[in-house]
Amino acid sequence: MKLRSILIICIAVAMQSLQAQAPENWFHLDSKADGYNGVSSDKAYNELLTGMQSKTVVVAVIDSGVDTEHEDLAPVMWVNSDEVPGNGIDDDNNGYIDDIHGWNFIGGKNGNVDADTYEATRVYKKLNVKYANVNGEKLKGKKKREYDMYMTVKNEVESKLETATAQLESLKATKTMLNGALDALDKALGDKPLTKAAVEGLDVSNNEQLAIAQNVLGRIWSQGEEVGSVQEIREEVADQIKQGGEYYQGQVDHAYNVDFNPRTIIGDNYADSYEKGYGNNTYEGPDAFHGTHVAGIIAAARNNGKGMNGVADNVRIMTLRAVPNGDERDKDVANAIIYAVDNGASIINMSFGKGFSWDKVAVDKAVKYACKNDVLLVHAAGNAAQNNDTAENYPRDEYFKKNGKPKGKYASCWMEIGALSWKDGADLPATFSNYGKKNVDVFAPGVAIYSTTPDDNYRNAQGTSMASPVVAGVAAMLRSYFPTLSAQQTKDILMKSSIKMTNKVNVPGSDDGMKSFSTLSVSGGIVNAYSAVKMAKTIKGEKKK
Repeated sequence: MKLRSILIICIAVAMQSLQAQAPENWFHLDSKADGYNGVSSDKAYNELLTGMQSKTVVVAVIDSGVDTEHEDLAPVMWVNSDEVPGNGIDDDNNGYIDDIHGWNFIGGKNGNVDADTYEATRVYKKLNVKYANVNGEKLKGKKKREYDMYMTVKNEVESKLETATAQLESLKATKTMLNGALDALDKALGDKPLTKAAVEGLDVSNNEQLAIAQNVLGRIWSQGEEVGSVQEIREEVADQIKQGGEYYQGQVDHAYNVDFNPRTIIGDNYADSYEKGYGNNTYEGPDAFHGTHVAGIIAAARNNGKGMNGVADNVRIMTLRAVPNGDERDKDVANAIIYAVDNGASIINMSFGKGFSWDKVAVDKAVKYACKNDVLLVHAAGNAAQNNDTAENYPRDEYFKKNGKPKGKYASCWMEIGALSWKDGADLPATFSNYGKKNVDVFAPGVAIYSTTPDDNYRNAQGTSMASPVVAGVAAMLRSYFPTLSAQQTKDILMKSSIKMTNKVNVPGSDDGMKSFSTLSVSGGIVNAYSAVKMAKTIKGEKKK
């Protein structure tokens, strides 16, 4: 029965289609005029910004890489005018050779990092040397805190590895059962078309495989789905099983494998978080889907008749590759932030996160450097449907002491973004989005977001990873049309001008019943470009020098 349940779930998920989907540009739309809780960016341009002059703003995208030659992104890529392309010389003496569009911190002379471990795995391996045979009850102070973290990561890594291994075996069994059930269905139907009546009329009393097929089809039809043929089911579910297998195999081989270390590709001294100059200028990397999608949301060329429009219309995207297929490393994040600041970025988008931190102090120093230089950091809150007020999530805006304890002080130039669904009412927050009355600042569209993907393609994607660049785009709009605004003022405007929502909603990942949307973030609202521009027009900028 367990395998049968898994099979039913697998097929039901595989057969889900995009029913009653929102328009491709819904995140640009206005709730009153268009009926969707977008950020009203089109309305802001059409009604408030027409005829106004703007200043080009550089937005750094710290991500998996960007397709810099994409038809909708090539015109808006940042170009380091002080560097001569391809001459192998650090012309501007910034420590990076031929950094024309940015830099890749997870590459080296030997290639580029694709898969990497999770941070929990790295911390587990590091602490296991010290605490594998230690009695934690006798420890105190810093050693006790380290030991407690060791036990936390040990339990997580070992349990997740066990689960991934079991899921791989389960998927194999599911595939076998699926093929048997569909073969039985094919044989029973003969030349009859695949219809609900034909399947319900089958005698399954002495045929367990046929009973499974009947049960599965009944589940699909009960959800309002249509099925063309048995072969269609076979192909779609086989693809889902393949994807699931690749995911869990990756967890076994890379994510939770303490012996896997791709860092040798880079050739840096990983123990030195403040080392500079490592990496290469491969901007795309092995898989630039995520970073390209994020970049398009912020700044894909507007109104050029191609693909889609980004939120901001006078932006240059600086690509900083620091996010592998796994958890990003604090050293790379810190250096990417510093590079962005030193090379003129006004806004940095960070659509990544993890549950543990290797060197929080190094990241904190980079964040302080950004704040000191008037750069706004926009960060995705995460997709674990958790309360960030009580759960660990990194990087984050609270500074830490060297002993690993929080300081109780926060970065003033940081924004934490939750994801919004295009659906209204109780389903307003995305089901996967993290939230927090203290640690998530505001929500923005993050479901079914249509944007650029590598090789001149476009596709929907979802996550707080998509909500963050929506906010970064609105922030870029403000700092472009109102260039005297400081990073702090820009944040304040985005928070105060957000559209406040007080209706009861389903809290992501919670069974505690519905709560007011206002309780899910500091602002209690949804970022809105139209309202933000109106407010910016009333504020005298005080940009730092």
